[in-house]
Amino acid sequence: MPRPTPAQLAYGSATTALSAFALLLLSQASSGIGVAVIALAALALGLAVSLTVRTPRHRTAGAAPLPERRTPAHAGQATAGAGAGDRSLHG
Repeated sequence: MPRPTPAQLAYGSATTALSAFALLLLSQASSGIGVAVIALAALALGLAVSLTVRTPRHRTAGAAPLPERRTPAHAGQATAGAGAGDRSLHG
């Protein structure tokens, strides 16, 4: 299993802490079992968030970059010059 990235750790930790805080405030749980259930739910939510964060995809070392598409600067001049040359030869 690959190591988690810093982004995954940050998102998972923040989700766990914030969801536990919000759930404790909303539920007003005061018993030990209620707090334990909320803590487990917050951990599960944090784990789910950390696993769904996309990891950056690295290109392989041997992969060549994609070629850039460029239009030649003389592309428009080639068609105009060909027409003028044809008239001078036939005229």
